[in-house]
Amino acid sequence: MKRPIYRILVNTLVFLVAAQFLPIHASSPLHYLGAGLILWIVNLLIRPVLIVLTIPLNLLTLGIFTLIINTWMIMLTSGLVPGFYVRGFGAAFTISLMVSLANWGIKRINS
Repeated sequence: MKRPIYRILVNTLVFLVAAQFLPIHASSPLHYLGAGLILWIVNLLIRPVLIVLTIPLNLLTLGIFTLIINTWMIMLTSGLVPGFYVRGFGAAFTISLMVSLANWGIKRINS
């Protein structure tokens, strides 16, 4: 049960940090928590399907296309959470890099 909570909190923290430097808008701090929760759900349900559907493209790009999929998940989260908005592909891409690095770091610490 700890792992999903860690992921949601890491996502929320990344959104809060990224909002200081990137064009992200949230109506209240709770919207960052909602975005972290929705991102976790989207990554749990939709991302695996996209990964499987894009296996040839992922193999061709040596896995770099996964970053694009992560960016799409951030943009989808932005569309699903009212009061939370990520402006543009570049901001979503930067957030996806930050989320990936943060989750990788948490995974290494917990191993």
